[in-house]
Amino acid sequence: MADDEIKKMEDKQIPNGRIDLIGCGRLGLRIGINLIQVHRGGPKIIGAFDGQKIDGGDVIFTLLGAEEGKNKPDFLKKICTHKEEFRKVLSYPEYITEDNLDLIEGDVVIIVIAGGNTIPTAANIIRHAHARGAKTIGTAGIFGFGDENIEIKDISEYDDSNPAVEELRKEGITENHLILTTNKLIRDNEPVTPYTLDEVAKIITMNALKLLRDQNDKNSDS
Repeated sequence: MADDEIKKMEDKQIPNGRIDLIGCGRLGLRIGINLIQVHRGGPKIIGAFDGQKIDGGDVIFTLLGAEEGKNKPDFLKKICTHKEEFRKVLSYPEYITEDNLDLIEGDVVIIVIAGGNTIPTAANIIRHAHARGAKTIGTAGIFGFGDENIEIKDISEYDDSNPAVEELRKEGITENHLILTTNKLIRDNEPVTPYTLDEVAKIITMNALKLLRDQNDKNSDS
């Protein structure tokens, strides 16, 4: 293969587009780190959203040198050491509400928020993203000891056995939204293990990158 052909192919494999990460907790941080490390492609911009500060229970943060009391998205931005023209993290240290949905500008939006009833917020984010033509990924229960079968498919492909999926459907989210789940929820009285989070983060990252590639291809054709 000629050098100029190789150069053309290499030029196509540069970071492009934006992925927004809604939630930078134990799972969100893992996904963010994965996205930062992608080579030969991936997002040029990662939008990181979370209003929570780091505390002593956030062991993955403190293991990586984070200081308690600092904003979680700021830490993700700090560990992204690329030159900004190659890839950068935009930190939004705030929770998403109906009043600031316009901050979400990603071509792909990953929703990994936890704590309380997050379904209405997730539904608002999904509706906003879809109205912009963006693709979305979220979770519907990732509890379990670690040997569970992890599923990821469109919300339209699930049966009615997962209450988190059903709650999203009641909010009007019935298609074009990828959901990942172990089919174990808080009601099952099982933990969330770090190795499950590692695997979930890997699968979400892979699917987000595929969606971003498709979005970039569509944008280049239009």
